[in-house]
Amino acid sequence: MKNFLAIYKKELRTYFKSPIAYVVLAIFLVLAGFFFYNNFAAFNYYSMQAMRSRYGAPNLNITEWVLRPLFGNISITLIFLIPLLTMRLFSEEKKSGTIEMLFTYPVRDSEAILGKFASALTVFCLMIALTGLYPLLMWMFGTVEAGPLISGYLGLFFLGATFLSVGVFASSLTENQIVAAVITFGTLLFFWIIGWSSVFAGTKIAGLLNYLSIIEHFQNFSKGVIDSKDVVYYLSFSFFALFLTVRTLESKKWRG
Repeated sequence: MKNFLAIYKKELRTYFKSPIAYVVLAIFLVLAGFFFYNNFAAFNYYSMQAMRSRYGAPNLNITEWVLRPLFGNISITLIFLIPLLTMRLFSEEKKSGTIEMLFTYPVRDSEAILGKFASALTVFCLMIALTGLYPLLMWMFGTVEAGPLISGYLGLFFLGATFLSVGVFASSLTENQIVAAVITFGTLLFFWIIGWSSVFAGTKIAGLLNYLSIIEHFQNFSKGVIDSKDVVYYLSFSFFALFLTVRTLESKKWRG
């Protein structure tokens, strides 16, 4: 635990000593704010239209019009931003040669990996927490359903953790940060769109493709449904990616 905390604190300091965290946070908040503004503006526009109609709009729900699309938009932006958070975690140490020093320290590979992963996860949680202002603004103009709000943020947490685990693994494969970012982006994009082929496949294959699709498991969270199979999927995906990272680092030791 002591080694884990030492690596965690070191990596967290590195994030905020360099422009990476600030740039990613700024871009994320600008994009999230843009999506929120447009969703909320559309809700406000159709609400005004409904007020002028004698039939009203019984199905006009602020959660459905603003919150759920916002979670969906944020999930897409993470595909582009998460690789920027993870690309340097191991690749930078490989390029500078400090990873050799890390191997000589009495630190387990799992402690190093989890420390770096936890630091990236902390920055990600900060990103998501800063969007908490949006539900507060929504509460001023309508009733926000607590269920979809909680499940949506929980879904973003699991989705982000999964993306980060893939990024950590990609960073352990190469000493080039750009290559690590591209591998992460390509892998995430592949598992995002893999479900699209299900319409052309047989029943069993289609079920497998939909299960492997990252976005399919996020849909339930955005609807306010917390299903154990979706939680298990994200946890399993994250564990498998981190397990591959351990094996990658171990192979580095074997090769010397």
